[in-house]
Parts: sequence; structure tokens; C-alpha cells
Amino acid sequence: MSAKIGFSEAKRRLITALQQGSFRHAARDGVETKNLLQMGQITSEELSEIVKRCSGQHHQSSPHHQAEEVDVHVLKRDGWYVKFYFLDLDTIFISVHM
Repeated sequence: MSAKIGFSEAKRRLITALQQGSFRHAARDGVETKNLLQMGQITSEELSEIVKRCSGQHHQSSPHHQAEEVDVHVLKRDGWYVKFYFLDLDTIFISVHM
């Protein structure tokens, strides 16, 4: 299971995953509009630069609707909406869109 983590640790882990290409995408409907990273409309390098500009004021988190012990993180910056969570060592994107 995933331990609760705050903004700074979530940001650090997300940037590392983006730089290393070590992330997955949650299966969902509407992927062509809801996950532009998965569709190749934004690169992991471009998204990493957006995430680097985020501060705590751009972040919120809440429990996952199917697994309360997992925090789902949302970053909103420069018109981008980035929703993700960590499951053990995996970084999983739910949404990446404008």
C-alpha cells in the first residue's frame, strides 16, 4: 500500500518518474481528451517542467475513491490539470489535460 505523502515528496517522486520514464497510466474512458501524456500530446519532459513550477498552492490531494489508503494528487498550473497517485513504487497518471 501507499503511505500518505505531502506535496514536496509527491512533486519529487513525480519529477523523478517523469525523468526516468517510470510511470503508468490508469485505464479509463476518454483517454484521448483526459490523458494527453498517454496520447503523446505532451512529452514527459514538458510535463516535468510544468510540475517543477508547481508550489503547494497548486496542489491538492484526497483519498482514492476505490482505495482510501491511497492519496490521489492533483496539480493545477499554467492551465494544466495533472491527476496521479503512487502505488508502492509506481507512479500512475489518471489525467493530464488542459
